[in-house]
Amino acid sequence: MRLTNLSIKNFRNYNELTIDFHKNVVIFLGENAQGKTNLLESIYALALTRSHRTNNEQELIQWEKDQAFIKGNVQKEYTKLPLELFLTKKGRKTKVNHMEQKRLSSYIGQLNVILFAPEDLSLVKGSPQGRRKFLDMEIGQIDPVYLYESTQYQKTLKQRNHYLKQLAEHKQTDELYLDILSEQLIEHGSKVLFARQQFVKRLEYWADQLHQKISQSKERLTVIYRSSVAGDYWPDEPTVKKAYEEEMTKVKSKERLRQVTLVGPHRDDLSFLINGKDVQVFGSQGQQRTTALSVKLAEIDLIKEETGEYPVLLLDDVMSELDDSRQLHLLETIEGKVQTFLTTTTLKQVKDKMSVEPEIFYINQGQLEGEDV
Repeated sequence: MRLTNLSIKNFRNYNELTIDFHKNVVIFLGENAQGKTNLLESIYALALTRSHRTNNEQELIQWEKDQAFIKGNVQKEYTKLPLELFLTKKGRKTKVNHMEQKRLSSYIGQLNVILFAPEDLSLVKGSPQGRRKFLDMEIGQIDPVYLYESTQYQKTLKQRNHYLKQLAEHKQTDELYLDILSEQLIEHGSKVLFARQQFVKRLEYWADQLHQKISQSKERLTVIYRSSVAGDYWPDEPTVKKAYEEEMTKVKSKERLRQVTLVGPHRDDLSFLINGKDVQVFGSQGQQRTTALSVKLAEIDLIKEETGEYPVLLLDDVMSELDDSRQLHLLETIEGKVQTFLTTTTLKQVKDKMSVEPEIFYINQGQLEGEDV
């Protein structure tokens, strides 16, 4: 899978820009705050219809403009697809092959991307919320059913939490409606839980292989899905559903007291173990970074395994955060198989370590100031 060109209009600090990409490694070079990251963000948004930097889509549209526009052509093994994303103050509109898509699940997955930014190095030691978001974004790209079930789960969760508060304040007395919401939550949530568990097992396989290479076979990496629903492993969805129902029954009175849903995917987390020890607790900063790097790079092979196509990799100034050995390992992993877009303020850390000649674009104040500088 490759992105062969990109057109953006009224997006962040870009009035209008069109770029064609001819090589497998593309470097956006320039000083800080010139718009390099904005270009990666536009590719990410084209793939996933949203930004990785903000939940407010209005921030993506230029000041005093009504809409922003992103367009790109995706070259797959057998097809070439034009993708279009329109961002307006009333919402967003997507097109695949010039046909408007009413459902998000019909659009997402046409262009698969993996973003690796400095903040991703804190995947291991960061918040559980960040790790849950990581799971949702990555699984959603390769599984349209998961995307739908996850969205429905979040909607039902919001309704249920609101209703729990109303019951506590005696604004509502209908216990039957709470049971209906609980059933819906379990229905959607059990599918989310099972998909996450299956994804994490496959992610662990690829991440462990990479981690062994980086550590020269001295360390083994284990990735564990920690759920608020009891059970170390669920062989199928009915087993998850039964365990989920039992757990919900146990906490029913406690939820009424605290006015919040206490069990489900929204409470879950990931754990990372190196040689059986929790990296979040006992690991050095170097081990935590190596774990994060292994997990992010594992997605490349996992997505290829699931979709038959390698994803597009976006590296946002991440090279400056890695030492020489990790930089080398990153480049060895991606070269020759993954189209990569990376931002940097200097070529020193990147170009000399590459065996292929990159395509270089110099960015200055939202303008393209040359190619192959």
